[in-house]
Amino acid sequence: MSRLRISGLFRDAFEAQIALFDEAVRAIAARDEPDDWNPLAASARGLEGEALRRATARIYGTALGEYGAGVTERVERGAWDARSDLGLDYLAASATAYGKGLDGFADGEGFAARVKDADAFLHQQDHAEIDLLDSLDYAAYEGGFAAAADRLGNTPALYHTDISRPDAPKVRTLVEEIARIVRGRAANPAWIEGMMRHGYRGAAEVTRSVEGLFAFAATLPARLDRQFDVLFDATLGNETVDSFLREENPASARGHGRAFRRGHPPRSVAPAPEQRGTLK
Repeated sequence: MSRLRISGLFRDAFEAQIALFDEAVRAIAARDEPDDWNPLAASARGLEGEALRRATARIYGTALGEYGAGVTERVERGAWDARSDLGLDYLAASATAYGKGLDGFADGEGFAARVKDADAFLHQQDHAEIDLLDSLDYAAYEGGFAAAADRLGNTPALYHTDISRPDAPKVRTLVEEIARIVRGRAANPAWIEGMMRHGYRGAAEVTRSVEGLFAFAATLPARLDRQFDVLFDATLGNETVDSFLREENPASARGHGRAFRRGHPPRSVAPAPEQRGTLK
């Protein structure tokens, strides 16, 4: 049975869609069908009142008035000791249930159970103007879920779906999508050259991709060493690009270096010996 982890924006803007999905869940739970055919109905059978309502909760998000996945701030500050810390933050920020009679109901235990039992996680991207390294939000939601599942002893499959063209949707594993964006955009010399024409702001955009990769490295169980190597060679490992970052946006250059340095202790990147001097 599908579960939804909705954003604060979705919660605020699409009340009708939330109600419709919840109604469908409750209808399925009420059907008289064999347990192996309808496990949702099996889990709700014999329950009444609040117990039944909690057993059929399948829509979760942040508390009313709050936004985000609870992960971004600590990732930006590098303020955690283990990936499980970020997983706990994601669970805490996602523990409010939505649906008929539930809106604003704190159900941390219920959400944790849904994450622990999940076979797969699917995140949809419905426009092509940005990608998953353009913002830390993608790592917060996708990586945050992975960190939470790992904390709970689960390793569900992770997928990123591009539905920017409804007639030609693309489904890739999350790691495949990260590699595709690193090679196709973030480490692409043509894209970097284009950013270099925009001076200060262009330098910030180049660094943002490295920070996005670092956020995924901090939250995902998969290692991303190769992607860091590719990005390093295209940025700090390239004398022209390195000089551009330092001259046009020193703060961005420092952030770039921090992202590479931090990528190794929490999780993923181990720079080659010839790279380490550049990161100081």
